[in-house]
Amino acid sequence: MSASIEELCRTLRLSGLAASVRELEPGPYSEEITGFLLQALENEYDLRLERKRVNAIRTAGFPTMKRFDDLVVDLLPEDARSYLSLLKNLDFLKEHQNVLMIGNSGTGKTHLAIAIGVLACEQNYRVGFKTTAGLVNELVEAKQERRLTYLLRQLKRVDLLILDELGYITFDLAGAELLFQLLASRYETASTLVTSNLMFSEWVKVFHDKSLTAALLDRITHRALVLN
Repeated sequence: MSASIEELCRTLRLSGLAASVRELEPGPYSEEITGFLLQALENEYDLRLERKRVNAIRTAGFPTMKRFDDLVVDLLPEDARSYLSLLKNLDFLKEHQNVLMIGNSGTGKTHLAIAIGVLACEQNYRVGFKTTAGLVNELVEAKQERRLTYLLRQLKRVDLLILDELGYITFDLAGAELLFQLLASRYETASTLVTSNLMFSEWVKVFHDKSLTAALLDRITHRALVLN
């Protein structure tokens, strides 16, 4: 059996087929049979990969579909243009770096965040898209229903967590503490992308507590890519 067929069977978890191919007696049609099997296995691999990508995009929770090709680059702020190639290659995910996009409404933050998320899904990363206020509500409800540990564990496994619109809606100190707990659990183990209309000095308006805000900023900005 060829090494390619062996590898594909292992990847597709078709141990029974691999065993059958190993037992195939050499004959006049052996080459044709193995050629057909290799083509069929490659087609199955491509089909499963495409299904996985489609499912990853569906479960990520994007509010709409945006891609890098849809961006009008000339209309982006200078920081976004200068970081564009770095964001497209997704190296920040491999390094577990965060991305922070700070700016007024209408500057393309959410569009760019979704485009990064979709591309990450297509490259087999696990992605979750949440509005910050919506996520805080989820965390509060999970704590009330005694399933906070389970939710935090789920969110920690996401390779790229996108938190959109931090600063548009404030939340109480209990919600701020839960969000801090989540972000602290992802510190240097997974990437978080945050879009906000507030400069860092104004984040205390959302989190209320100066010490908590300082601790959060210390973790989330460490080695982060910051786009103004």
